[in-house]
Amino acid sequence: MADKGNESSGVTRRTALERGAGIAAIGAASAFAATVSNAPAAAAATGSERLRSHAGALPRKVAGIRIPDSEVARKSVAFVREVASETLFHHVMRTYLYGAALFDRRGVRYDRELAFVAAILHDLGLVKAYQSPNERFEVDGADAARRFLREQRMSADRVAVVWDAIALHTSVGIATRKRPEIAMISVGSGLDFTGNGLQDFPSDVLEEILAAYPRAGFKREAVDNMLSLCRTKPMSVVMHPFAEVGRRHLPGFPVPTVEDMVLGAPFEE
Repeated sequence: MADKGNESSGVTRRTALERGAGIAAIGAASAFAATVSNAPAAAAATGSERLRSHAGALPRKVAGIRIPDSEVARKSVAFVREVASETLFHHVMRTYLYGAALFDRRGVRYDRELAFVAAILHDLGLVKAYQSPNERFEVDGADAARRFLREQRMSADRVAVVWDAIALHTSVGIATRKRPEIAMISVGSGLDFTGNGLQDFPSDVLEEILAAYPRAGFKREAVDNMLSLCRTKPMSVVMHPFAEVGRRHLPGFPVPTVEDMVLGAPFEE
């Protein structure tokens, strides 16, 4: 029996073949080492602090990694805490911390505030309030972040970097060829998603990051988010790695494979 989410969407396998568009698969964080060149280190932070409980304040450092405390950084944190689950908030914080830890160790120069804001806002497309009918979740998130940052009067050129970082964060082979703030979000989120690259972390750094921002059921929530997108907006996952989750779990899932699409192209051969 076909999944109800697929029926309500009005999308058939043939519709998907005719209208499909997509993105490259999520890559491993190890691609960073070969694609981001070394440069003099950004100012290194030392020491660590536990997450403060009062008023939801962030620590100044975790595992020696400085957390920006500018107005736009604080407002971005407050915004995501308001609209996202705690599990998702912890994921975006780990994304920044993993990326910053790797880049700092490799001596890569980057704009810390810009990287932090991009990391914090990068999964807004998984929040239902910011989901469009058909766009991939990365684009929804990038658009939502752009609206928010324009309200904060961030300059257009900086907003454009955040948009690219979010829109490209599941396309590691592309993101890691871009500027460091864009590459960092792909590397950090991919590491938290797959674990690829954890071997590069000293055990104490990893322990401090996970103590400050526990995973708290992240795997289950991630799969649930993927299935939700597959049910409610299947056109957004055409040629997207999330489609494989839909094919495994949702009977009658209408989204075609790449092979289906090329063989279904309306050409006589």
